Amino acid sequence: MRRYLIPIVLLLCAASFSQTKHPFTFEDMMALKRVGEPLPSPDGKWVLFSAQDVNLEANTKTPHLWIVPLNGGAERKLIAEQDGDRPRWSPDGKHFAFISNKEGGSQIWIADFDSASGSVTGTHKLTSIATEAAGELWSPDGKSIAFTSRVYPECSGSPVEQEACNKKRMEEVAGSKVKALIFDRLLYRHWNAFQAGKRSHIFVVAVDGSSSPRDLTPGDYDAPPFTLGGQDDYAFSPDGQELCYTSNHGKVEATSTNNDLWIVPVSGGPAKNITADNHGADVTPLYSPDGKYIAYRAQFRPGYESDRVRLMLYDRKSGEKKTLTENYDAWVGSFTWFKSQSPASSAIAFSSESKGVQPIFVLHLDHPDPRPIVANGYNDDLAVTGDGSSLLFTHMSLAAPNEIYLRTLGGDTPARPLTHVNDDLLSQTAMSPLESFWFTGAHGDKVEGFLVKPPDFDSSRKYPVKFLIHGGPQGAWGDDWSYRWNPELFAANGYAVVMINFHGSTGYGQKFIDDINGDWGGAPFEDLMKGLDYAEQQYPFIDKDRECALGASYGGYAINWILGHTNRFKCLVSHDGMFNATSSWGTTEELWFNEWEFKGTPYTNRESYRKWSPHEYATSFKTPTLVVHGQLDYRLDVSEGYQLFTTLQRLGIPSKMLYFPDEGHWVLKPQNSRLWYKTVDDWVDQWIKK
Repeated sequence: MRRYLIPIVLLLCAASFSQTKHPFTFEDMMALKRVGEPLPSPDGKWVLFSAQDVNLEANTKTPHLWIVPLNGGAERKLIAEQDGDRPRWSPDGKHFAFISNKEGGSQIWIADFDSASGSVTGTHKLTSIATEAAGELWSPDGKSIAFTSRVYPECSGSPVEQEACNKKRMEEVAGSKVKALIFDRLLYRHWNAFQAGKRSHIFVVAVDGSSSPRDLTPGDYDAPPFTLGGQDDYAFSPDGQELCYTSNHGKVEATSTNNDLWIVPVSGGPAKNITADNHGADVTPLYSPDGKYIAYRAQFRPGYESDRVRLMLYDRKSGEKKTLTENYDAWVGSFTWFKSQSPASSAIAFSSESKGVQPIFVLHLDHPDPRPIVANGYNDDLAVTGDGSSLLFTHMSLAAPNEIYLRTLGGDTPARPLTHVNDDLLSQTAMSPLESFWFTGAHGDKVEGFLVKPPDFDSSRKYPVKFLIHGGPQGAWGDDWSYRWNPELFAANGYAVVMINFHGSTGYGQKFIDDINGDWGGAPFEDLMKGLDYAEQQYPFIDKDRECALGASYGGYAINWILGHTNRFKCLVSHDGMFNATSSWGTTEELWFNEWEFKGTPYTNRESYRKWSPHEYATSFKTPTLVVHGQLDYRLDVSEGYQLFTTLQRLGIPSKMLYFPDEGHWVLKPQNSRLWYKTVDDWVDQWIKK
């Protein structure tokens, strides 16, 4: 019997080891598939989606197309040999369109689909437009597809002549040894790219290839305007005769948030502005299934990008508009129409952020009181099955990135996951739950904070703290996933992570959001300090002598403000933060943001810019600081990072700068992201990890 002892012991040890979870690593995070929005097939059998793969060594991100049975079953990749993104079903379900770079440049491809087997039987490229194609959308009759392309607005004439003109202009730019640009108006660059004379336009092309792409939105305007993602800013009417889209025709785009909704005949002709009476933003139009209405989202205060986002209804026959969420004090996120069980009513499902989560609500037109139907985590990308019986959406949490979920409508059946593409990998990693706490902050208001403990937490130990400050400032921490600022990854190497949703954060009512306007270093700073005070008192395992604060965007500004107003931290990390409020106004592109937040320009309200500018308090700087900035960040120009680093060096304060020549406001390239996390973690470890 003794001869079997060693193998049995080894087998037991191996089984025990296989069940042991390891702390979450950067490599784990890069190995996760990034799931996109769900697209239910017209026959109700399948759900299409894209999932992005990251190849860390190749430094690439590649989307592929996946499919999963709607009634349950394993998901699988559809076209293994080709990249594919943004799938869209044809109305009959026999085909779907997608975006691919297979033959160089972004173009629309069509796949032939066999619903019986759930397989692709062939693919072909639909567009070969020189300016590339994106954002494709089928017409309801299935005969044409709308898409967007960035073109030179002066190129006119027939579709063939426009294409030739655009191609010639692009070849001239590419072949010229002179790379200079000439500007004659503001918003000449945006986020991470120069406009270079191009405009986003919406085209329509015949699916059978019988005609060239035709520009539906000619003119020197963007249609649709730039967005950071989310729901489309254009839609077909149910009869396919009309297209509604968003466009900003403001005289000075850099100071205007006045996006309007326009309608244009698909056959061609002049466009009509249907929201000219609102000088705030009107976006994301979506026709009701019966064609009577257009639902959309609106903000009423001109120049304020963080005004309350309302759900609106436009009656196509009478032209009447009404607010569906007038008594709902929160922002409406993505939404979709569906048929209500009540014959007299249609209904809309929408997501809306609330206190660190983003539930899904249902609103019926005949009694518009939003009712929550999905409560936990962050939910987005809503879609309804063809028969209107079920809602599909993406769901994420602090512990897991997006998967596709399904929730039956018309009952109380809880939502269930439909995809499980990351389950195996996540089952091997140790994640800590998000813990919420509340304290009394500025103005005597209740403010929410969050804590993430390190894996293998031991209550008898003392842990150093990473104090994370979110950007926006109209943003929020919560039970959601991030690849850029991941609390689980920050906690994984032995840290307690503390986060505060200070005044200005979203999800706590519009007044709470507005309270940061003109008070950037006031109530938010008070909230941050009081929140950390509370965490130190409430959680005895926090080592208040070993704390480092980290932030990006507004969080970077907050770090720069902290530099001049407290010495409680042993180190700081300032990423893409405003340092000099006046120079930041002069070098940014979206001027409406600075001019709203600081109540004017540096010439009309100099005192506000000086009062809240971190550089004015440089004589009080003492804390070792890591500065991070990207050359292509046009929201907060790289000169802000240079000024901060120069100041720190001249004051003799321990400091280091991580500079990315190929990144914008976010660090997105896989290997750059790896360097970012390593540099940040090494800096924090250097100052506070024993």
